[in-house]
Amino acid sequence: MRTYDYDLFVIGAGSGGTRASRIAAGHGARVAVAEERYLGGTCVNVGCVPKKLFVYASHFAEDFEDARGFGWTVGERSFDWPTLVRNKDREIERLNGIYRRLIEGAGASILDARATLVDPHTVSVEGRQITAEHILVAVGGWPTLPVIPGVEHAIDSNGVFYLEAFPERIVIVGGGYIAVEFAGVFAGLGSKVTELYRGPLFLRGFDDDMRIGLADEMRKKGVDLRFDAVVDRIERRPDGALRVAATVAGAATEIEADCVLFATGRHPNTAGLGLQNAGVEVLESGAVPVDAYSRTNVPSIYAIGDVTDRLNLTPVAIREGHLFAEMVFNRNPRSPDLCDVPTAVFSQPCIATCGLTEAQARAELGAVDVYRSSFRPMKHTLSGRDERSIMKLVVDRASDRVVGCHILGPDAGEIMQGIGIAMKCGATKAQFDATIGIHPTAAEEIVTMREPVREAPRAAAAD
Repeated sequence: MRTYDYDLFVIGAGSGGTRASRIAAGHGARVAVAEERYLGGTCVNVGCVPKKLFVYASHFAEDFEDARGFGWTVGERSFDWPTLVRNKDREIERLNGIYRRLIEGAGASILDARATLVDPHTVSVEGRQITAEHILVAVGGWPTLPVIPGVEHAIDSNGVFYLEAFPERIVIVGGGYIAVEFAGVFAGLGSKVTELYRGPLFLRGFDDDMRIGLADEMRKKGVDLRFDAVVDRIERRPDGALRVAATVAGAATEIEADCVLFATGRHPNTAGLGLQNAGVEVLESGAVPVDAYSRTNVPSIYAIGDVTDRLNLTPVAIREGHLFAEMVFNRNPRSPDLCDVPTAVFSQPCIATCGLTEAQARAELGAVDVYRSSFRPMKHTLSGRDERSIMKLVVDRASDRVVGCHILGPDAGEIMQGIGIAMKCGATKAQFDATIGIHPTAAEEIVTMREPVREAPRAAAAD
């Protein structure tokens, strides 16, 4: 019987790798975790956590303005970018320490170094070969930059958290949730923001009412949205400013900026990891294909989180890591349920969604009923702000089951978590209707929409 140095070796101490190592160690496994950058991975360091802190910071400008309608007099105010970055860094450092204590407190060992695969049971760490009965790949993703002239003058969605100077003018390239979130952040903090996206409408894959509604609201907030736009090149002028040459709707244009941020997607961080040495299959995209139980094509090697070709969300990676450890070290095989996963885009206003879009539901189920409400949030009856919220339910007509819920408006993410539970339980529209609303809240709209919309189904926005 072969003896290994460890029962489990985890490559990557992000959300998924950390959870897997803790659960495995809790079941008595000998566990080592290698992390070459920062404990907590993307979410803690250059993702969910610092981004949400920036979102909070960017809301204050509107809050100060809205206060006047409620009788408050707000005096002179200013914003200091270095203070925000410094305070963010302090909080991230605190979280890094928590992650270290969580892993080591569970009995696992941390190697602050890069690990690469040598064979199905061996990794190399700083020239030392370490063996393990099981290896878990949890290295996450990395921002993707296009190959265009002058791209070296731009930053990616990792670097944006460490900008030394606040950009008075920023061009954000991309149409996913990261791009729209940072467009809202910098607009709220006072930048002149231009967002360029190659398609006719951003947030591909989200419900069209949410996409159209968010575009309307972002334009009200001063964000210059330009769709059907492709960046051709970036040049740095003698005065230090940047000139972005782009083609927008077929016409050449130039935009001057202090900063260009590419938020054009992320790719699995598998380059140079040595997966081929161990015989692990890797897709052309760099993703590691796995089965429902996070197993690769090599029996001793597993993969979870953003490095795989599944749903790239932090809570999903955590669930995958937990279930992997339960299966391997507690003989309790369960696969993660990735149906009806609630999620939020911390745009301004926020979008939250769970289940099928209207277009998806019509394509998959045929006959559906759609309930939609658009209204002015109560707060703005006194603030005077011109902002609209949208709430929408998509219902399978045959079963009355709610198969999709979509919200655009303040606190949408907070509201959606509870709705996600109801949908996971298979709640019907009749059960939503039987639920008494909390008054006065925006959330009560979800249980008071009685009549389906009568118009013809909207054609899905072209992508």
